[in-house]
Amino acid sequence: MVFVIDDVPGGDIPTERREKRRFPMIEPVRREVTVAASVEETFRLFTDDMAAWWPLETHSMAADREDGTAVARLVFEARLGGRLYEIADDGTEGTWGRVLTWEPPHRLVLAWKPNLRDEPETEVEVTFAAVETGTRVALEHRGWELLGERAETAAAGYRSGWAYILGDRFAPAAAAPSGG
Repeated sequence: MVFVIDDVPGGDIPTERREKRRFPMIEPVRREVTVAASVEETFRLFTDDMAAWWPLETHSMAADREDGTAVARLVFEARLGGRLYEIADDGTEGTWGRVLTWEPPHRLVLAWKPNLRDEPETEVEVTFAAVETGTRVALEHRGWELLGERAETAAAGYRSGWAYILGDRFAPAAAAPSGG
């Protein structure tokens, strides 16, 4: 399957004259982890307590600036249409995403762009399901085609990135006595 992206914004250029670039569909990045906590606790940790386990020092807009700026606060507005954003120690805000679907404690979907690049958002869906040993957290990151020529590189980076985020950061935080 091929995804067609207009190379030129609509403006006043007739549709039939717009250049089209074709980018192949890229398989979504899928990662999952099972944690020994209830669905409700797991969802709360993932959303309300994200700053407790997310590696802000390396995975943030402030870190992308490479000027010594650090994240002072991470805010997850827990509602449909809410934002996920950072507030840097210099007071600047950087929006990582917007809540497209909010179904606590089982599912959320985010329009996702936690970086300073001039590119469109992708989409991250996270589901939380009860299993015998606790909660299975399944993440799907999709929409890579929107990134054009950078799509394959971005998807490859997130394949390892989400494995680190869920496996090395989130799962240990969920296993902590306080659940974060």
